Amino acid sequence: MFKDEFDKYNWDEVQASIYAKTAADVERAIYKSRRDIEDFKALISPAAAPYLEQMAQLSHRITQKRFGKTIQLYAPLYLSNECQNICNYCGFSFDNKLKRRTLSSIEIMQEVEYLKSEGFEHVLLVTGEANKTVGVDYLQKAIQLIRPHFANISIEVQPLDQEEYKMLADEGLYAVLVYQETYHKENYKLYHLKGKKSNFDYRLDTPDRLGNAGVHKIGLGVLIGLEDWRTDNFFTALHVNYLERNFWQTKYSISFPRLRPATGLIEPKVVISDKELVQLICAWRIFNEEIELSISTRENEVFRNHIIQLGATTMSAGSKTNPGGYAVEPESLEQFEIDDSRSVAEVKQMIEGKGYKAVWKDWEQFVILR
Repeated sequence: MFKDEFDKYNWDEVQASIYAKTAADVERAIYKSRRDIEDFKALISPAAAPYLEQMAQLSHRITQKRFGKTIQLYAPLYLSNECQNICNYCGFSFDNKLKRRTLSSIEIMQEVEYLKSEGFEHVLLVTGEANKTVGVDYLQKAIQLIRPHFANISIEVQPLDQEEYKMLADEGLYAVLVYQETYHKENYKLYHLKGKKSNFDYRLDTPDRLGNAGVHKIGLGVLIGLEDWRTDNFFTALHVNYLERNFWQTKYSISFPRLRPATGLIEPKVVISDKELVQLICAWRIFNEEIELSISTRENEVFRNHIIQLGATTMSAGSKTNPGGYAVEPESLEQFEIDDSRSVAEVKQMIEGKGYKAVWKDWEQFVILR
């Protein structure tokens, strides 16, 4: 279990070692042919800031070599905002007084019809964490309902048991996104005040259960704004390294969600600048040439326009973060405010204007599912 490796590290010691990296460490990491976790520390350290141009150029070359000039598009489909957790950074938190909504089968198909009309073949199903309302039975029915209409189905929901993941994978589930939010175990409880999500260890063990269940792709990440982003990303990289060793047939992705405004939300404890986020994304690409890097509509259009050439491989477009937001109930409460409100067509046009191709379908996975 990753927890055994995680417990060998101390947050404060790791943080100090990152901030102690030197220019020589950064240059060594840039010019090596293969990088290790110490090189990743150097690439995310303050010492790497003057080397951002070299990192960006290297990240660009690596990404084109591995992924070509393509950006894969997906859409989140929010099925429910019901949640039993109290998390002070999320609009769906149980203590927020808002109208709760869970889509019916008919409403799900209305949303599906809209997304299909926009051209999407990749869909990410999102719910709050409410086991009785949107538990594994609800998710199973939702996947069964939409599987004939999409080439690729992912979920971002409450952590499940291994057997439950196996059942959903058998129904056609391809990927699961599960964010630790922060790897700072002592401070984790400050943000997760009530509910199953307050169990740090159970959430930490989720990727192990996913790997054992045979899920094809696992998405990791932290919520940037809760704790020191450099230290949190070190632990994310440590987690990916562990998973790649133990579940080598599985694909992996990393997301970079920044804390965004929402009802009842705390202010970010740590702010990452656009320049620092570019550094982080380039560091990930240089460190791991195979991993998918995803940029959501949390980021503004200017940032998303430029990050395409610097390491990103996957983007959402035309996103709604409220249940029924596309066709059923556009005015229901959002989980967070998006920052790139362009239409799908506008995002596609932007991608193509940069000489890239917007990819709607993963053909290999399409064959597997059909």
